[in-house]
Amino acid sequence: MKLERVELLHVALPLVTPFRTSFGTMTSKDTFLLRVVTDVTEGWSEFAADPQPLYCSEFVAGAEIVIRDFLLPRVAALPEPTTALVAPAMASVKGHELAKAALETALLDAELRAYGMSFATFLGSVHERVPAGVSVGIKNSVPELLDDVERYLAEGYVRIKLKIEPGWDIEPVRAVRERFGDALPLQVDANTAYTLADAEHLRGLDDFGLLLIEEPLEENNLHAHARLQKRLATPVCLDESIHSARDAASAIAMDACRVVNVKPARVGGYPGARRIHDVAAAHGVPVWCGGMLETGIGRAPNLALAALPGFTLPGDTSASGRYFAEDITEPFVLKDGHLPVPTAPGIGVDPLPDVLARFTTRTEVLYTKGK
Repeated sequence: MKLERVELLHVALPLVTPFRTSFGTMTSKDTFLLRVVTDVTEGWSEFAADPQPLYCSEFVAGAEIVIRDFLLPRVAALPEPTTALVAPAMASVKGHELAKAALETALLDAELRAYGMSFATFLGSVHERVPAGVSVGIKNSVPELLDDVERYLAEGYVRIKLKIEPGWDIEPVRAVRERFGDALPLQVDANTAYTLADAEHLRGLDDFGLLLIEEPLEENNLHAHARLQKRLATPVCLDESIHSARDAASAIAMDACRVVNVKPARVGGYPGARRIHDVAAAHGVPVWCGGMLETGIGRAPNLALAALPGFTLPGDTSASGRYFAEDITEPFVLKDGHLPVPTAPGIGVDPLPDVLARFTTRTEVLYTKGK
């Protein structure tokens, strides 16, 4: 497989409703896709982060530079950009896991399409469909929150995740429990909004039988999370703090977490995500697949990952309609609380040309063979 061309397509898709978390409010998915063309086939991927470095240090404009000026020259110098060679070629560039994931995934998609192999087969998935949870952002009022949760449960979602922050935590969780009962699988996500000084307050969440509390403290502070876990009955789940299988092993050994959220983009791509799954499974720690408000291009391979045996909790693999009135691929539709795992070669989906054209705001050729 020879690399012929790499294109970047900047896309902006409006969200059906604003999505508020502790670090800001999103009204659109504003990111870029990569299209890799080889001498055999093509591959697609989606950059997962946002225009501003608020959720993480990477952001759209910065990732474009990193891919164009630092990652692509190293990959293009390879005789063949196969999955086994791409990650080592990019390793000399420090950090930038999300940028690396975008390039690696597009190349992996092309490679698997050339072999006629699906992402699910490549990763070792064992399920044909996966249970879908939904993430509910911070609302202006508790009644508004309850209306949203009721609607999502009516649509068939099997797990509810509530975004929380100081001032929006105990009361909304209590209201959801009182309205929908103790049997509802319920978890919360703080997106690093608290400090260890809030431990006694966070203990109040123990009364509600939550599946987990996700990334309550500052990211990468495993020691603080381990101290917090000693004071909580609710399992701590780490998200932003896990960048590699080594991080996962350290966190588990320290009892800094009892659940791991695996976001493939955050850990450098799908092979890295599979390694985290394997480490967690070896220690009996459940994992689940997080979401970054992906379009169908990013959602499809996430579903394949979520079908691995160690993913025993429903992930944020929501249907297309949760975020977009119109997706850039054929929409993923919830059925009996589950989404199907794509089985076609590669990521298993393609962008719809007319829809993609409508949502594309800019196109740039990052690499052409011989130039």
